[in-house]
Amino acid sequence: MTEAIARSHSPSTPAGVAVARMAAWGLASLLGLASSVAQAQSVAMTGGMGHRALLVINGGQPKALAAGDSHQGVKVLSVSSDQAVVDIGGKRQTVRLGEGPVSIGGTGGGVGGGSQIVLTAGRGGHFHSLGSINGRSVNFVVDTGATLVAMSVAEAKRIGLKYEDGEPGYTSTANGVIRAYRVKLNSVRVGDVEIHNVQGSVSEGAMPYVLLGNSFLGRFQMKRDNDQLTLTKRY
Repeated sequence: MTEAIARSHSPSTPAGVAVARMAAWGLASLLGLASSVAQAQSVAMTGGMGHRALLVINGGQPKALAAGDSHQGVKVLSVSSDQAVVDIGGKRQTVRLGEGPVSIGGTGGGVGGGSQIVLTAGRGGHFHSLGSINGRSVNFVVDTGATLVAMSVAEAKRIGLKYEDGEPGYTSTANGVIRAYRVKLNSVRVGDVEIHNVQGSVSEGAMPYVLLGNSFLGRFQMKRDNDQLTLTKRY
């Protein structure tokens, strides 16, 4: 188990290089995600500003919107301290603070039953996406060199993951060997595609993103065409 976790972050793998580069970018770059999930409108609430809700639409930058405002095909109907009601293509949805994004218009009808994810490369050629783990909103970066879906202890605490109940071990990073835990994630969702019972790891190192590793990616056929990555669910 220790070896498996270590491989997911080894500094000699693309995953290790990715972790080192992401740590240098810092938390502020989270606001600059440039990504999209094709064929669906994805909306998450990340905060509030009085009568305005901070909404992330299709993985873009947070936008402060009040009731009556529209942005990228999403119209805000009402705003409260912990949720916003929006209209997407004539369908009303409630977006709650801190929860996973709602999605309308994809292949699965916006309930996690979709079969395809299409991502566009952003900064540095990386594929970013807003998504959720166990129903809590997170920011992913695709990492084919990572064995597992990997996150920091701070991120695990934020989403309420009981990582200390997982299998303990150690992982090698650019900053040395650190403690890690192997865990089972009940659900991992990107756009309108949701996968259940995904293996993950939680480490004590700083990570500004959650690495979307092969325990998730392995459930898909992957095809890259220039700056577009298409993941088609295996059955």
